[in-house]
Amino acid sequence: MTEKKIITVFGATGSQGGSVARAILAEDDGEFAVRAITRTPASDRAKELERLGAELVRADIDDQTSLGPAFAGAYGAYLVTNFWEHMSAVREKAQAAALANAAGHAGIQHAIWSTLEDTRECIPLDDDRMPTLQDRYKVPHFDAKAESDHYFTDAGVPTTFLRASFYWENLLGRFAPRRGDNGVLELSLPMGTSRLSGIALDDIGRTALAILKRGTDLIGATVSIAGEHLTLTDMAKALTEALGQPVRYLPMTPDAYRRLDFPGADEAGNMFQYYADCEEHFTHARDLDAVRELNPLLQDFATWLAAHHDQLRAALSPWEPVVPSSRSA
Repeated sequence: MTEKKIITVFGATGSQGGSVARAILAEDDGEFAVRAITRTPASDRAKELERLGAELVRADIDDQTSLGPAFAGAYGAYLVTNFWEHMSAVREKAQAAALANAAGHAGIQHAIWSTLEDTRECIPLDDDRMPTLQDRYKVPHFDAKAESDHYFTDAGVPTTFLRASFYWENLLGRFAPRRGDNGVLELSLPMGTSRLSGIALDDIGRTALAILKRGTDLIGATVSIAGEHLTLTDMAKALTEALGQPVRYLPMTPDAYRRLDFPGADEAGNMFQYYADCEEHFTHARDLDAVRELNPLLQDFATWLAAHHDQLRAALSPWEPVVPSSRSA
């Protein structure tokens, strides 16, 4: 029996890395094995990957000395950083540089680097449509990844640059529809009438696996992916049908969104404004037919909704009518 090629997967217990690990592990007779990199090998998510057949290796991308064993003897790697864990573009770039240097030193034959567009190519720093963040970025978690791309080519790592899009799974958390005062579910994001490109996490994993299966064909290429491009009005209609209760799109201005009270609201507000203002550029880069050629199981929004109906209902806040106080003012 031919020994399987090891794919080192960073962020294996997280969203993107987890989707890649699961896609590889789902193929019983596939050509690849998973080395799941995690800071917490004793966690439930890590143990579940081990149960599915992954090798667990402890490493931390903030600790360069821990990265050698993560890559040792591996054929390929899926490399992703998590800006939202610390929200620092400088730190994210340092992490990317560490990954590139370690992968280059280990002689990785095919890396997939999870990156994104440089938003400043569409909205320059001197454009006052949106504020500049962290001194030199418009959308730091986009721009820092884009600035990091050269680390991989400089280190001689044979790399495919994978650009994803808004996760549909975000609708199960921070960006879930919320109930208004009248109990009606509202989807409130600053997208205006522009289309939002979205994708299911499972499809990121399946597409990454397809890229690895292509061997050297896509080394040096940028592969931008999405499952569908939808206006928020159309998303609300699809949610209404899936949930069996009204969901309406309640547009916000980017400025109003940036003022919301949660960590990273300014970053998220800039992100959605970039999606909206640079819609044609962003959606054009994500040719759905081309993505489906790589991943024939690619899900559109309605398909994803059908598969996540129960999770979505659980994520929705219950409605409790406001009962007027019986006490006089």
